[in-house]
Amino acid sequence: MRFKGFERRRIAVGEVEINLRIGGSGPPLLLLHGYPQTHLMWHKLAPDLARSFTVIASDLRGYGDSSKPPGGPDHAGYSKRAMARDQVEVMAALGFARFMVAGHDRGGRVAHRLALDHADRVTKLAVLDIVPTYDLFKGTDQAFATAYFHWFFLIQPFDFPERMIGRDPADYLARIVARWGNDPRVVPPDVMTEYLRCFSDPAAIHASCEDYRAAASIDLDHDGADRERRIECPLLALWGEKGAMHRMYDVLGMWRPRARLVEGRALPCGHFLPEEAPEETLAAMRAFFGG
Repeated sequence: MRFKGFERRRIAVGEVEINLRIGGSGPPLLLLHGYPQTHLMWHKLAPDLARSFTVIASDLRGYGDSSKPPGGPDHAGYSKRAMARDQVEVMAALGFARFMVAGHDRGGRVAHRLALDHADRVTKLAVLDIVPTYDLFKGTDQAFATAYFHWFFLIQPFDFPERMIGRDPADYLARIVARWGNDPRVVPPDVMTEYLRCFSDPAAIHASCEDYRAAASIDLDHDGADRERRIECPLLALWGEKGAMHRMYDVLGMWRPRARLVEGRALPCGHFLPEEAPEETLAAMRAFFGG
């Protein structure tokens, strides 16, 4: 009922199958979720966006009901390059050679890589509550390590974080949502139950750790090699004024060297923009993608 009028699909691309919902009509708009969520995080925006766009909300590999392949010894299976390639192939299978992308949190990092590796495919890009991964790691200080403690916890060798999270995934998930969000009550109980169903899978816990391990290793190699490249398409950056990004970083200032055309602003919420400030997020996205 959260995606009324949407069709659920599962599309095989390479070594994985990607779970998604598709609905609406108009220019294609791909929505990518963050940690530790699924495509369901877009439930407050997708029906309205579908009035103007063909909306594709997918689960990243390793998350939700998408496949959870091995990461490999170098974690390449969860590099943002591999995760971005999945989504490009999904969109091609759906008949979309060019499309717009919005990504929140981890999905924003996948979208960033997608816009670099597949510049001919992405016409507009929106990133929600992130700044470039490379810059965060290279500028690590006490404030970042404290606010983003999970970045350094999840990258610990297998299977230390997996065992600790796996002992009580419901408590871990609840604490993460409460810590990052301005008001955890904005996530409806049925949605939280679905997040927990997916996240409780040991394979999903492991895959999400591999996602972060890749970010601290192979992704840094890829990002370092591309640190002089700019995103060619217009970029919209949105972030929560009650969150860590707003407190610690000049978000637009960090994106301007990374893209040729950058705009954006803070919204009145914490980390989970589409769930905490759906009206403001919807208005910003509609103006940007429809302009």
